[in-house]
Amino acid sequence: MEFARPLAAEPAVQNSPLTTLRLQRKLTVEEAAKRAALWPDQVEWLETGRLYRFPGYETAVMALLRYATSLGIDHREARRLSGMPVEPPARRPVGRWVAIGAAAAVVLATTLTLVLAFGRDGTSAAERQAALLPPPWKVSVDVLNGAGDINYTRRVASRVGSFGYGIQHVTKASRFDYRDTAVYFEPGGGALAQRLATQLGGVDARPLPAGKNPRRLVVIVGPAHATG
Repeated sequence: MEFARPLAAEPAVQNSPLTTLRLQRKLTVEEAAKRAALWPDQVEWLETGRLYRFPGYETAVMALLRYATSLGIDHREARRLSGMPVEPPARRPVGRWVAIGAAAAVVLATTLTLVLAFGRDGTSAAERQAALLPPPWKVSVDVLNGAGDINYTRRVASRVGSFGYGIQHVTKASRFDYRDTAVYFEPGGGALAQRLATQLGGVDARPLPAGKNPRRLVVIVGPAHATG
């Protein structure tokens, strides 16, 4: 008489490398998302390798870059995650200074390249102005539902967040009769509004009648068919 064989234990689900690093830093998905100016869903997409959920590959790559930077992944961790051999840390302090000097040289070379590039005749004034604007993550954005479709409003907010902006509120507008989507700005925020309007497909940038924060934008979302 044969004894019943014990059931094989189900294999434990392994965390992805990004999930492991986040847990090592004792961060929840929501906390990590806030650090990287991403939505929690986007953090989960990155950690599970579902980059196809982003609007495009460039958006996915930039989101991954922001997430890795916010977690503080250094060169050694990056090599270990990619399966490359990890060099032992330098024992002498001079090695650290050499590394810092090399990093400074790279930054300097990159800066000079950008300066030379923007100094060429082929660079437009708009491109030079955009290069001087504060980065998106230093700009707060409210996304308002102006046409009654909250699901589409959330998709637009997710797209704004994928560009690196800090989403403050996603809620309804005071009315639902807006005919198109536009980016509204407080005094002094016109250039920032125009940048976001261009990123959203060339929608209008319009001034608000009042306000004191040029780094606050309001996106009022109209009907889906009216957005470029």
